[in-house]
Amino acid sequence: MSTDGIRELIIIGSGPAGFTAAIYAGRAGFKPLIFAGPQPGGQPTTTTVMENFPGFPEGIPGPQLMQNMQKQAERFGAEIKFSAVTKVELASEPKKIFAGDETYQARAVIIATGSSYRTLGLPKEKELLARGLHTCATCDGFFYRGKTVAVIGGGDSAMEESNFLTKFADQVYLIHRRAEFRASEIMKQRTLANKKIKIILNSEVIEYLVENKLTGVKIKNILAGEITELKIDGLFFAIGHIPNTDIFKGQIALNEKEGHITTTNNVYTSIEGVLAAGDCADFTYRQSITAAALGAMAAMAARKWLEKN
Repeated sequence: MSTDGIRELIIIGSGPAGFTAAIYAGRAGFKPLIFAGPQPGGQPTTTTVMENFPGFPEGIPGPQLMQNMQKQAERFGAEIKFSAVTKVELASEPKKIFAGDETYQARAVIIATGSSYRTLGLPKEKELLARGLHTCATCDGFFYRGKTVAVIGGGDSAMEESNFLTKFADQVYLIHRRAEFRASEIMKQRTLANKKIKIILNSEVIEYLVENKLTGVKIKNILAGEITELKIDGLFFAIGHIPNTDIFKGQIALNEKEGHITTTNNVYTSIEGVLAAGDCADFTYRQSITAAALGAMAAMAARKWLEKN
């Protein structure tokens, strides 16, 4: 629904949170406009097979899951623009959304821009994602049963990923560029006690070794300068996430440390009529199913706010 060019609801982002919000909003009769952004479908599109999303006993390719969500959202009246939002004015009434040379107006906005995984930025990285390089052990660890993998990082997330991967892999290398870990003491002790995990400190990965797929990495010892090769079947990044919230700085309250959107009651932001869902606000779980759940909550909250106002 729209009045004089002013839409009831605009959704920024098209991952599990954005599409689920669109499905719920569409069924409520609001016909939301979705801006798909620079990565339509979000992080699941980089996952070969998702085996932990409910309803698919044999698993489902990440891109296919997101295509299904998109079709479902469109079935209920959602309109999708495959462009990126470049600027917002959320405090104005109506709220203004800018995409290129176009300006759009809405009474309510749901932000579902997700987050980006920190990676090394080395050559061949993009083509190796989901083909040897991974950003989620929970999602992809199963594929490395009986194999050798490595994890990059030094915080609690790296420790959790490493320990989780030992359920499948025969050998897990934990590579950290410093001499000391940033992780909590209990996580360090748990990791050091795990006989399947081998620690490589003061070292950084400088090159991916590829023969149709990832076969290993070159590692440089930062102190000695020595370069060695490590044969592995898979490499997992655990060096943090970057919430895609830059365009909202100065407009809504953000977490000062990482930049996630600050929310109350799961989805409410510091501005009336602006909701947030998924990894742009959630820095704890970061799973497709939790993002989808937050998308549903945001749509329901938006409906109540629109009806009230």
